Amino acid sequence: MAPLKSLEAQYGILDSNFQSFCASNGIFTVEDFLLHDLSVLAAFAEQEPTSERLKEGITQVLSIIDRQHQPWLNGLQLLEDAQQNKHVLSTGFKGIDKLLEGGLREGQLTELVGPSSSGKTQLCLRVAANVAIQHKGRVIFLDTGNSFSPRRIEHFVRQISGSVFNEVMSNILCHSTFDIFSMFDVLHQLENSLKSQGHKGDCKARTLIVDSISSLITPILGGSGPQGHALMTSAGFLLKKLAHELNIAVLVTNHMVAGEGGNLKPALGESWKSIPHVRLLLSRDQGNKTCSISILKHPSLASGEVARFVIDD
Repeated sequence: MAPLKSLEAQYGILDSNFQSFCASNGIFTVEDFLLHDLSVLAAFAEQEPTSERLKEGITQVLSIIDRQHQPWLNGLQLLEDAQQNKHVLSTGFKGIDKLLEGGLREGQLTELVGPSSSGKTQLCLRVAANVAIQHKGRVIFLDTGNSFSPRRIEHFVRQISGSVFNEVMSNILCHSTFDIFSMFDVLHQLENSLKSQGHKGDCKARTLIVDSISSLITPILGGSGPQGHALMTSAGFLLKKLAHELNIAVLVTNHMVAGEGGNLKPALGESWKSIPHVRLLLSRDQGNKTCSISILKHPSLASGEVARFVIDD
């Protein structure tokens, strides 16, 4: 299934007006319709000057969904897909790899949660360098706060193997993305590019990193309307879809906010916490380089397990 914009040429009813209406409700692709209450969407359409045309567009998208649904897979097919296409990628930290039984798994969305200065960005940069070197894979890094540092990548590269810096950096693609709509654009472009590329070329995309997802989502969650939460859900759904269909490991970071009694908790609320396959909590000992990482959520490992490791500044 495709972004709504790409369907306009074939289905004139899905014009720019319809796309703008959908975007205001957090809908950018055909798949996004599956996450929404269509009766509520139709009610919103009724309030618009072009309500009849908008409702015709909704009907058209439902027709596309009926024709393009994915086939059912049995347990054996799912197991074969996991064994053949969903590999485990080392993070470059032995403690984390041991905790996660190898590292980050392709096909999964992993969220790294931690307070400010806990080492989230440093860990992401180390993962990027390690995947590019050890797994000879391409890494797409979405930088939402000017935190990407080529010098840190170079430092990690020399630590890991002394590989030629230029060769590794050519496999790490960085995009600066400062709002959620730009992120959607980049992700859809990435999806189309990787699907058309298939298995061509020597370097396969292995990892997508978004540092941080919360800085893009938090600004849209204000207000009493449902649009912000709809956009958040769409973002999570798209990241999981890319992980599964493109067989890549997706790693996102999230900050922490004050909860009851002043205790810190992950940002983005209850609606978000069910979206990632894996949630990891990162903390750092005050005054030194030692970090702890624990499992908050994992589909096959017990929560509460902890590993300690050192991040070089």
